[in-house]
Amino acid sequence: MTLKYGGINLSERYEQPAVEAPHRLILDGRRRLDLDGVRDVESFDETMLVLETARGTLVVRGEGLHLQSLSPEGGQVNVEGRIDALIYEDTERGGGGFLRRLFG
Repeated sequence: MTLKYGGINLSERYEQPAVEAPHRLILDGRRRLDLDGVRDVESFDETMLVLETARGTLVVRGEGLHLQSLSPEGGQVNVEGRIDALIYEDTERGGGGFLRRLFG
């Protein structure tokens, strides 16, 4: 669609914002985490879970973390264990992501 005003093509000056997929998380008593909008599970162990979500990379830190369910089609993940931190990584800074996750 081309938007013009007075012979000026406004479409070139103003870009439409990207439509983002829905992303939702529910933390229940720091023992259960339900997530929607998960695109990929990058890594997982009992102390850390790294997820690519519709809103960027999410790092979940805790103890005794277990994936209870994973639905790649619907982007749903359910985690149980002691959840200590939920951290969205700043993707604009770039570089050192993996080492930064390891050494926090």
